[in-house]
Amino acid sequence: MQERNSIIGDEYRWPHVVPYVLEDSLEVNAKGVILKAFEQYRLKTCIDFKPWEGEENYISVFKGSGCWSSVGNRQQGLQQLSIGANCDRIATIEHEFLHALGFWHEQSRSDRDDYVSIIWDRIQTGREHNFNKYDDKTSDSLNVPYDYTSVMHYSKTAFRNGTEPTIVTNIPYFMDVIGQRMDFSDSDLQKLNQLYNCSSSLIFMDTCSFELENICGMIQSSDDNSDWQHLSHVPAGPNTDHTNMGECEDSGYFMHFNTSAVAGGSTAILESRILYPKRGFQCLQFYFYNSGSESDQLYVWVREYSDAHPNGTLRLIEEIKGSPVNYWQLHHVSLNVTSKFRVVFQGVRGTGLSNGGLSIDDINLSETQCPHHVWHIRNFTDLLNTSPAGTAGKIYSPPFYSSKGYAFQVGLYINGTIDSPFNLGIYLYLISGANDDQLQWPCAWQQVTMILLDQHPDIRQRMSNQRSVTTDPLELSDSSSNYFWDRPDKVGSAASFPNGTTFMRGPGRGTSAFITHQRLRSRDFIKEGGVYVLLTMEDVSHLVSAQPSVPPTVVMNSTDSAVRPTPIANTTTTRPTTRTTTTTKPTTTTRPTDKPTAAKTPIPTLLVTLTEKPEMDTPESCPDNPCENDGVCVIVDRKAVCRCPSGNNWWYMGERCERKGTTQENTIIAVSSTITVFVVMLIVTITTVVCLKKKYSKGEGKEKAESLSLEENKTSF
Repeated sequence: MQERNSIIGDEYRWPHVVPYVLEDSLEVNAKGVILKAFEQYRLKTCIDFKPWEGEENYISVFKGSGCWSSVGNRQQGLQQLSIGANCDRIATIEHEFLHALGFWHEQSRSDRDDYVSIIWDRIQTGREHNFNKYDDKTSDSLNVPYDYTSVMHYSKTAFRNGTEPTIVTNIPYFMDVIGQRMDFSDSDLQKLNQLYNCSSSLIFMDTCSFELENICGMIQSSDDNSDWQHLSHVPAGPNTDHTNMGECEDSGYFMHFNTSAVAGGSTAILESRILYPKRGFQCLQFYFYNSGSESDQLYVWVREYSDAHPNGTLRLIEEIKGSPVNYWQLHHVSLNVTSKFRVVFQGVRGTGLSNGGLSIDDINLSETQCPHHVWHIRNFTDLLNTSPAGTAGKIYSPPFYSSKGYAFQVGLYINGTIDSPFNLGIYLYLISGANDDQLQWPCAWQQVTMILLDQHPDIRQRMSNQRSVTTDPLELSDSSSNYFWDRPDKVGSAASFPNGTTFMRGPGRGTSAFITHQRLRSRDFIKEGGVYVLLTMEDVSHLVSAQPSVPPTVVMNSTDSAVRPTPIANTTTTRPTTRTTTTTKPTTTTRPTDKPTAAKTPIPTLLVTLTEKPEMDTPESCPDNPCENDGVCVIVDRKAVCRCPSGNNWWYMGERCERKGTTQENTIIAVSSTITVFVVMLIVTITTVVCLKKKYSKGEGKEKAESLSLEENKTSF
């Protein structure tokens, strides 16, 4: 018997910055979601991730059979982590990287029988090991109570051989709670931050719900003639704060500028404490309530400090105005600050009649990108209570445009599809837009992320639910030879907006099981009867190109796999391409001049076993390093192979990394050979399109069955 669920031993820990490689076998959508999962780690922990640059141990992420990872740092060099078909959900990726960072499943604790019962005769043959328990000589719970809501907990149906549950919670309420794949739970974060001695997270900056009298260290400016007040309600509105919505007695405060009591032109300024950026881009999120005049305005400034301006200089970021409304409204403001600064909220009294004023609540500031669009469904509770399942209960968002000019729309099955009731279904559609004649078709490698916002006041404790869909320009429709993401007026059907304007809507792609109604009601997704859907469409074409990688020489067993993983094909890259990732701060890693030799013996454990036996006479390291220019020598198929270094605008190539290439050289060559390059690329493009079209038209059925983002009326995990 074993007691807890994080592996004991410092040798199993990764450094706080974990090197990784995204292998070519991964789906493009999965690559984008993996990078988003890294952002969640940075936002909520002190764990960062960086592209591998020759470090001794690193994680190789590839598309294997299922979703699985070894537990802890195995000290074996390349360590595989599989994100297979249907695994490209952000919480699933968080789950697998928690394994790699040192955590077993929550139901692996020896005290689990106090909380759940394992029904062994309902488990698939050969999958019983997934329900093992581990003792306190191997694992440590870090004194955190059993967590039904952990992202590391299996669901009640995990590995079942029929229709009955394999896990039964001793408290019936939690039967539909276990197995959530939305985001880290509070206990997940508590254990991870404790295990890695995190005192703060990397890209979180500030949060404030104004519950305390110190108002989070914010200050009233002396450069105004009015003040913001710390209140729990205002007669003209809001009647409650946004944090608690009036549900908690003697709590629930916000900041209010009473414009009804001051003359036109009066101002009230509220400034944050001094903040220190690391990245150069930030997203400010807050809720705003206007019960004053249409001419009352809220200005968001930043006060930036420098040696030349020690008292700071003000820069206007955004002006918010509009007619008074009787509900809280969510706002996002991109700041893009590079020096220490304060956020400044300035309320300005207008000239019209005011019965109330301006209010702000639940402020969050992080060094992340703001969503591109926000869809506020104000009457969501009414729709949930009255809408039928199926298309009759389906609603569509307003039209949105991406930064490249593509028009798109999101559809929601409020009470699920006919085949999947009691779930919220969500689908993405390209629609005809004003820019279609100038755009590339089929739409290529645009990733749309759809987030149902958990409106918890602290961004670090949110468990929002999200899905991403990526447009593959070569994907064909199941029902025809048309490209799925071609122009909507070519592959779509006629539709109309509420105002009667007609347009063309392309086919939908998403999931009928986005979130269950039980989980939908379990957190702060719904407030004031409404929900927020955050939308972003971004170009991920840079993730399509090949990356330098080291093929595995052995493959490890999994803790989650439905099928044992098999070795991936060896890949060689003659010219490394620059991997794009977002990091907290520049990393200065010196490339080794020789291949790193294994200072530690790979750690043996019953949980991590070889599925293929390595050949005993295969050398583990290069006897001599043949690589020039700081190249790294590795053994592939029992031969020495050089992995050449690269930078943002330079790279080495050749068998021994003997030749250097640069962006400047390529530019000169391209300019001097424009006509030749054009002709060659035209021939290659035509040939590739013809060949790929034939390939996809033959093998489309099998590949479609393994896709996460299923066409409408199909179920997705």
